[in-house]
Amino acid sequence: MLAAGLLLGSAGTALAEEARPTADPSAPTPTAPPPGGPPQGSGPGGVTVGGAELDTRGTVVVDGAPPLPDEVVAPGWLVADAGSGAVLAARDPHGRYYPASTLKTLTLLTLLPLLDPAEVVEGTVEDEAVEGSRVGMVAGGRYPVSLLFQALVMQSGNDAANALARAAGGTDVTVRAMNEVAESIGAYDTVAGTPSGLDVAGQSSSPYDLALVFRRLVEDPAAVALLRTPLAEMPAVGDRYPGFQIHNQNPLAGTPGNLGGKTGFTDAARHTFVTAAERDGRRLVVSVMGTENTPSRAADQAASLLDWGFAAPAATEGVGRLVDSAADVSPLLPTPLPGPAGVAAPPAPAVADDERSVLVPVALAVTAAGIVVATVVGVRRAIVVVPAPVSRAPERPGRPRQGPPARGPRPPRARPPAPGAGSPSTRP
Repeated sequence: MLAAGLLLGSAGTALAEEARPTADPSAPTPTAPPPGGPPQGSGPGGVTVGGAELDTRGTVVVDGAPPLPDEVVAPGWLVADAGSGAVLAARDPHGRYYPASTLKTLTLLTLLPLLDPAEVVEGTVEDEAVEGSRVGMVAGGRYPVSLLFQALVMQSGNDAANALARAAGGTDVTVRAMNEVAESIGAYDTVAGTPSGLDVAGQSSSPYDLALVFRRLVEDPAAVALLRTPLAEMPAVGDRYPGFQIHNQNPLAGTPGNLGGKTGFTDAARHTFVTAAERDGRRLVVSVMGTENTPSRAADQAASLLDWGFAAPAATEGVGRLVDSAADVSPLLPTPLPGPAGVAAPPAPAVADDERSVLVPVALAVTAAGIVVATVVGVRRAIVVVPAPVSRAPERPGRPRQGPPARGPRPPRARPPAPGAGSPSTRP
């Protein structure tokens, strides 16, 4: 049912908009950041999502704010009020960077409403052999979905990401769902190619989009509980693999008002981080992308931006806005050229009643499929999906601007890691 809904939704989207960029798993895996920097993303019709001032590769700051912290050196970052959506400051907000394991926040946002937390998933040889950071799943082990979600966010387990995707119907179905969720919330810079964030050609997100995703997560008490879980117990598997504890690797856990955070690292992405905090009833969300660990770690830069943001004026319209959904993003249509003087424009073609009678049920079918996806999970693995063809969409050199919307990825089996031994997507 999940797959069927995705196919219907994709068809409807394709009719309404131009093709979005896609990931290409068949291309060579990127091993370094793009030499000229990341491309700049845009929304439908080339609009700048969140407002015209965010159409920049530089830095924008709200009026009346204190000076930005000197230790913030990342090429891409954003700080916004999670309540109002007001963007307080940003640098290269729509740069399409490799996200590394911060993409797991989108995996969580996509699968948390769909999977039964009590469902048990059996570990496989593929889980054991997954590249990058692993929580320590072993073939034959039995793991509840709830524990796999903890392993996903607490220890950035790529094996947990694989297992969750399998529970949801497979990697292809999960990645397609992630991309549809991203589009539905207005995260048009985001292209998922894996549920784990391991680098794939064409995979991307942006400081703006990471903030959108994390803002959605911290609105859900169940997601916040996962993000703030301090430790969890991985079960023993037979007599060969004893159980062990896993610890939360959020570097800002325990700092004032922190609601959770997700680290990321790959050779191509470098260091990434997204977090949120609440102080005195005000919530901020911060994302940092493409940085190094010197002179300041990604998480430390984010902490400085949080402190700065809480010192900035609360009542501000911002330099842009985090949109509430794709409905807040309006493509700019070309303006018709005027005809000869004195000649009236031809009337718009009428739509016959029988044509309307076809379009209305199709629209209702797509809407109904979306509702079913959100509520029915039991039969999702019975659907076989033929992956959509992959294509590359060229970056546009220039884009029209849009004003702010209205508010309103088999080595020998490894023993389970010692507590706290996990890492972001790939160990540096």
